[in-house]
Amino acid sequence: MLNMKAGESVTAYFARSMTVVNKMRSNGAKNLTDLTIIEKILRSMTSKFDYVVCSIEESKDLNVISIDELQSSLVVHEQCMNAHIVEEHALKVTTGESSGWRGGGQGIRGSSRGRGRGRGGGKRCK
Repeated sequence: MLNMKAGESVTAYFARSMTVVNKMRSNGAKNLTDLTIIEKILRSMTSKFDYVVCSIEESKDLNVISIDELQSSLVVHEQCMNAHIVEEHALKVTTGESSGWRGGGQGIRGSSRGRGRGRGGGKRCK
């Protein structure tokens, strides 16, 4: 029951998976082809990779792709997802400052500290 854990990186999951594969092969598992390993890895990814798995299954021939190519593709997608999360976080921080909140001050809109935004205090992101 090898599954990717929530919060686990693609690289860490592949390392853990290949450790199991190598142990199985050393114990005589002869029917463990690269295709079998690739299919198992794709089935056992977390749900945040569902659209990536579908894309890979539709666009690539799983009989031809190597395990290293699969890992590289998934790492690139993971980096894109992480960059998007960082960008969202940066936007939230920027929005928090523009609404009148200041780290060391009183943090109350309308006080003498911080920048005012006129009526209403500015927009907020959801």
